[in-house]
Amino acid sequence: MNRKVIIAAVAALSSLALAACGSEGPSNSAPAGSGSSAQAQLTGTLAGSGATSQAAAQTAWMAKFATVQPNMKVSYGGGGSGQGQSDFKSGADAFAGSDAVLTDADMKAGSFGNCTSSSNALNLPVYISPIAIVFHVDGVTDLDLDAATTAKIFAGQITTWNDPAIKALNQSANLPSTSITVVHRSDKSGTTENFTDTLHATAPDVWTEAGSQTWPTSFAGESANGTSGIVTSVKNGNGTIGYADESQVQGLSTAKFGTSGNFVGPTAEAAAQIVEASATMPNRPEHDVSLQLDRTAAGYPFVLVSYLITCEQYKDSNMAAMVKAYVGYVASSEGQQVAQQNAGSAPLPSSLATKVQASVNSIK
Repeated sequence: MNRKVIIAAVAALSSLALAACGSEGPSNSAPAGSGSSAQAQLTGTLAGSGATSQAAAQTAWMAKFATVQPNMKVSYGGGGSGQGQSDFKSGADAFAGSDAVLTDADMKAGSFGNCTSSSNALNLPVYISPIAIVFHVDGVTDLDLDAATTAKIFAGQITTWNDPAIKALNQSANLPSTSITVVHRSDKSGTTENFTDTLHATAPDVWTEAGSQTWPTSFAGESANGTSGIVTSVKNGNGTIGYADESQVQGLSTAKFGTSGNFVGPTAEAAAQIVEASATMPNRPEHDVSLQLDRTAAGYPFVLVSYLITCEQYKDSNMAAMVKAYVGYVASSEGQQVAQQNAGSAPLPSSLATKVQASVNSIK
């Protein structure tokens, strides 16, 4: 064989080797949810349900994620945090959205339908937003409230809008004698738990009950189902006041909260201050990222941190891969930007985002 033939043969073999390397298929080593073209392409249907506070973000996440994983179909049924947790425990859904983490008792029970018998459940924060105090009072568009006054209103101890306590905080407002109608959630709700927990933390002498997913039966008021139900009831009434995720209160007035000379509105940035000052809950599994919110820190204390709840180990490996891909995308910098743009939420602080991605990577 002459020199020219040898060189041509070597070149051909090299080209074949390079082509083979380039056709090995997608790598599984890409970070979960990175959106990289190297991410393995998955096929299947992934169902979740739960917190209605995540509705706007979930709609945007699912639409954008479809461009990363076009052969996966993700659905999110809403229904409230309590419904999401129930569906996850029963195995009806692969993941849950919840504004409240699973309790210590739930975590120790270790009975989750799609998880292996030895698997931990993971509470992974993915959405940070303020809970707005929304109101509709004819002739009033701006309202300042302090902790004690807010708690007394929602506890039914202040019953008219021209009450001296409200007037003292809003001296330039034309407050009517209209009766106050408190609107609260009728369903089991993590938003309710976060809201009542804040009332208890900031005004414990007035709001003596601990935070709960259900509204205390001892307090009167009008009930409404879901975030949209509260928004509709407040908007259609007069003298009404309620609470809802700030991303879904367009067209309603929102109160500022704080002390004289330092009232803060429900902004994502003010809510994120509380999260950054908070630690993770003790005595939880290694990769669980449940937060113990410090509602007395500087910022806007009516903050909602909404979670995606998953198994750490699934019975079905394809379900595990799909959950890992979707939740990883949601928690990624791109996913957080998508939520910020479409739902007005605050991106996860970098240190928290790192913890969440490490937890996502533990899913199998």
